[in-house]
Amino acid sequence: MAVTIAVSAVIISGFLLGIFLMQSPRTALWGNRLGALSMLAAAVWVFSSLNGGSLSSALLYVAAGAAIGIALGQSVRMIHMPQTVALLNGFGGAASALVAWAAAPGYSGVETALLFWATSGLAVGIGTLTFSGSVIAVLKLQGLAFRQPVQLEGHGHLLRFSILLAALLIIINTAYLGFYAVEMILLIALFGLLAGFLMALRIGGADMPIVISLLNSFSGIAAAVAGLAVENMILAGTGALVGVAGLILTRIMCRAMNRSLMAVLAGFVPKAAGKTKPSAGTAKTAAGKPGGTAAKKEEKPAEAEQDAGSARPEPDLQKMLAEARKIIIVPGYGMAVSQAQMEVRRLVDLLEKEGKEVKFAIHPVAGRMPGHMNVLLAEAGIDYDKLVDLDTINPQFAHADLVIVVGACDVVNPAATSIEGTPISGMPILEADQAKNIVVCNLDENPGYSGVDNLLYNRDHVVALWGDAAQTLSGLADLLEKD
Repeated sequence: MAVTIAVSAVIISGFLLGIFLMQSPRTALWGNRLGALSMLAAAVWVFSSLNGGSLSSALLYVAAGAAIGIALGQSVRMIHMPQTVALLNGFGGAASALVAWAAAPGYSGVETALLFWATSGLAVGIGTLTFSGSVIAVLKLQGLAFRQPVQLEGHGHLLRFSILLAALLIIINTAYLGFYAVEMILLIALFGLLAGFLMALRIGGADMPIVISLLNSFSGIAAAVAGLAVENMILAGTGALVGVAGLILTRIMCRAMNRSLMAVLAGFVPKAAGKTKPSAGTAKTAAGKPGGTAAKKEEKPAEAEQDAGSARPEPDLQKMLAEARKIIIVPGYGMAVSQAQMEVRRLVDLLEKEGKEVKFAIHPVAGRMPGHMNVLLAEAGIDYDKLVDLDTINPQFAHADLVIVVGACDVVNPAATSIEGTPISGMPILEADQAKNIVVCNLDENPGYSGVDNLLYNRDHVVALWGDAAQTLSGLADLLEKD
């Protein structure tokens, strides 16, 4: 027993140190490696306690899982990373539920098994909730179903009822020492699945990264209580780490959104006041002429109807780039869709070669998962020191000569702070509209994930380059090279 405690403590300490090292970009790689090494050590330690048929079966299952994981990792594109993270969260929750379920027959009727039935019930309930919620998140992110928030009649009551009933079943099953374990656990699982479905169904807009972070936390909590149920200290400890880290990240993101977690989970209920009102002026197309907004779509000149790959920035845009000394780039989900991060890197290199100051404004919920933009920019080799968070960068927009928006919409939409009753109302935004000039490299003038028209496109100092962001950025880079 003492050896087990000591080994578990060392492995969990390895995970803790790995997380600590991940706080800095300079040591993050070593932190990741230490975490992987700790996971390997945990697996080896668990395997060492098995023998005969149990070991053979375990190795077979691990090999099958590893093969699927490797195939998934090699085939998934960066654009699908949020869906992949959500799916893995769901698998983690399902695995914890299955572990608790599989262990149940051995404890039925055992008078000293109160802790097992309490923790196994929680593992099944939280694990199944995580699984169904993650599946709905994947369907939403992939655009296969429920893309917009869905609010059923009596939605909140149904959600609370399913959670309370699952909790009541856990208490009853614990009190009766699992005499009806199969039936009770099945019912707990069903109500857990229903709760996860209802919770994720009405989530939309910029709240999706928060929900993915919360589901990640739930998968850790499910693993922790499953570890307590089967008396595996390593599983309990590492699950607790994931759960706490996920809750902290969720809280940070909620604060950045200026919303409570309960408000996020309550979903968005449209109000009659939630209509956008175009401000004076319209965004200019690359040719510098009026047009390029949803309200003026039919008035676009022929030049603006080209796709961005062939739309050539005019001399006034070239002058804008040449004269700008302080430049802020705002990346968003569209950068992931177009895989434009490499073109962003090329543009940054050219700008800095001319002695210009370039920074990146990172909104905490930009993209579809926590840290989405950080991952993409790191892939392109962008120096992490150039990435600036919302609170720090916002005062700097007023002093910026040029802002280049790359695939971002909701996070720079002034409607969030000026219009009530929309999915993004009250959300702090990147105040890009305060800059001297703005170039928008988005696919089109349509609303972002929230469905709210972007008032930024109506401003006079905005130049819109509609089309694939990778192509429009390439056009800007070509301009600099010719200069």
